[in-house]
Parts: sequence; C-alpha cells; structure tokens
Amino acid sequence: MNAHSAPAQTGALSAAPEAASKTAPKAEPSAAALAYRSAMRKLAGAVSILTVGAGESRTGLTATSVSSLSIDPPTLLICVNRSSSSLDALKAHGTFAINVLRPHHQPLADQFAGVGGLKGPQRYQGAEWTRLQTGAPVLADALAAFDCEIEEAIERHSHVIVIGRVVASRITETAEPLLYWAGAYRNLGA
Repeated sequence: MNAHSAPAQTGALSAAPEAASKTAPKAEPSAAALAYRSAMRKLAGAVSILTVGAGESRTGLTATSVSSLSIDPPTLLICVNRSSSSLDALKAHGTFAINVLRPHHQPLADQFAGVGGLKGPQRYQGAEWTRLQTGAPVLADALAAFDCEIEEAIERHSHVIVIGRVVASRITETAEPLLYWAGAYRNLGA
C-alpha cells in the first residue's frame, strides 16, 4: 500500500500499482501513525457515500474524506483508499455521485462500508435511488447530492485523491447531516 506517487491523470484514473505491492504484508502502524489516527478521530466529518456505476456494476463506499475544492468551476475532492473495491468502477465509468447522508441513513452508511459483507449492487438495498446528469446513482432523499465527472486523480501514499467536476447538484433544505466523530456516528441533536 505504500506506493510511490504517480503523475496525475486527466479524465480517468490511472492503472493500479503493481500487484506485488498489493499483496505485501502490512506492517504494524508506527507510534506516530497511531497518534495521527487518534488525533484525526477528533475531526468531525459529514458522512457521505460515493456511488458509481449502473445496474449490476453499481458499487460505492462510505467516506468522511469529502471536501469542497472550488466554487468556480464547482469541484470537490474525495480520498479513496487504493485497496477499495470501488476504485476499478471509478476507473471504468469516469463519473460518480457524492451523497451526503442524514441521520436515518446510518444503516446505509454501514452497508456502503461493507458491514455484513455486502458488495456491489447489494449495498443499494433499502433506499430509493435516482439519477441527475451523468447517470451515477443518487440517493433520492440525501441531504445533498453532487453528480461529478472525474477531472483528475492523484495517487498519494495509500489513497487516490479524486477531483470531481460537479455537473449537477441538489439539496434537501430542512434536513440535518449524519456526522462521524471519535469512531461513532453522531447527529447535531445528540
């Protein structure tokens, strides 16, 4: 997982690092890495799911690493672990949606995190889905949804920083976010 940086790719994700680096045994985290992880758990984040694909090729992941990058042009970024099962779908489709979750979506957040072993289209069970412009699946009652085309992907360490050009978005005005803080889901009222 400790791959060297690769040049950025425009419009699509670059090929995965050599298979040998994916199968190498993981080293135990250093004391500095453990301290960093503990400190980052104190940074509250909105819970989102990245959705990609169509039909039986649908997949996605749960993330708190989503951030606005620019308003003009509208762009955001999400950090995706290089070992994510959704990375190949991102490479293949070149489009995705970010769905900001509400408190009642906690079971959906777990599904997209792979809790219970759900994979691919199984993660979409129990929710209503729609589409905006690119065709990426959009959660019908998301707090906010951003329909994106991949503008650039930058490989750094264990993750790929995916920059998405937002081509459409929508919001639910009177709703509140599902948050993740200190290793647990939270909401603004709790």
